[in-house]
Amino acid sequence: MSRVDLDIAGHIATLTLNNPDKLNAFTPQMLSDLERHCANLEGQVDVVGVLIKAAPAKAFCAGADIIAWKDIPPLEFARCWVRDGHRIFDRLARLSKPTIAAIGAHAFGGGLELAAACDLRVVAPRASLALPEPHIGIVPGWSGTQRLARLIPEPVLKEMVLFGRRISAERAQAIGFVADVNENPEALARQILEKLVETSARATEVAKYMVHAAVGEDRSAMVEALGSGMIGASQDKIEGVAAFAEKRKPEFPGT
Repeated sequence: MSRVDLDIAGHIATLTLNNPDKLNAFTPQMLSDLERHCANLEGQVDVVGVLIKAAPAKAFCAGADIIAWKDIPPLEFARCWVRDGHRIFDRLARLSKPTIAAIGAHAFGGGLELAAACDLRVVAPRASLALPEPHIGIVPGWSGTQRLARLIPEPVLKEMVLFGRRISAERAQAIGFVADVNENPEALARQILEKLVETSARATEVAKYMVHAAVGEDRSAMVEALGSGMIGASQDKIEGVAAFAEKRKPEFPGT
């Protein structure tokens, strides 16, 4: 059965796309698994970083499983398959813990959109990246024209989304979308993630929120998260909650 597996070893969590017979293409079950694991990881206080990888196959992820959605009625396709996938990839992108995609083979369509939802991408030299939707009469639906537009120069993105052209790992690194090209992307990704144990987990989380607020990754939620964190550590919050519990007027300390 196709699935996304979660393994936690020490301070690093690993999410593995496990549908090798279909080139690790996403099924509804895999989307559900990914959403559930993201919610679980938010509560794992000892986990400092998350690695995204795939079971060995000719592709890291070939996108969404066409057989799984080809007979879905148009309205349901838009309301459920596309919107659910978009929401779940957003959930991954906004995970409080740093994420790295270790791309050992081709990343197409939804696979590229998944990689774009991660904080860093490490790619094998022979891997290529593509948005092949024009060849099957659809358009990207899981942020391929939105989040990718912030990460890839417009002319390059148009090559991909209008003409279905592939770009190489080296070119993806040259335009800044890929952090590194390496023969063993998983090993390098783990090495980078292990360095997080030497940093402040709270500072890393807040820094991620700040960057996301700057680039427009759910800016309103990021700003409120930062503000809530600041006020949550204040004496005003302590006094306000205590006063509510004791049914009295709060006496907030002076500034």
